[in-house]
Amino acid sequence: MCRSIKTLRPPAMPEEATEADVRAAALQYVRKVSGFRAPAAHNQEVFDRAVEAVAQATAELLEGLEVRGARKAG
Repeated sequence: MCRSIKTLRPPAMPEEATEADVRAAALQYVRKVSGFRAPAAHNQEVFDRAVEAVAQATAELLEGLEVRGARKAG
């Protein structure tokens, strides 16, 4: 039904995760949990809200993680 969600933090991902990376992971998660690749029109709004909520939570998680031993950019 959907591909695996990839790890979005170092060292598995050498570059910082982009907004597109976070949104793609959120979409894959919501698809998996809901069982819908593309929801019916009557479920689209709640599906989209779920994707946004998961993307926001993911972004907050990635911003707050401290990965010991990872190199800092810059």
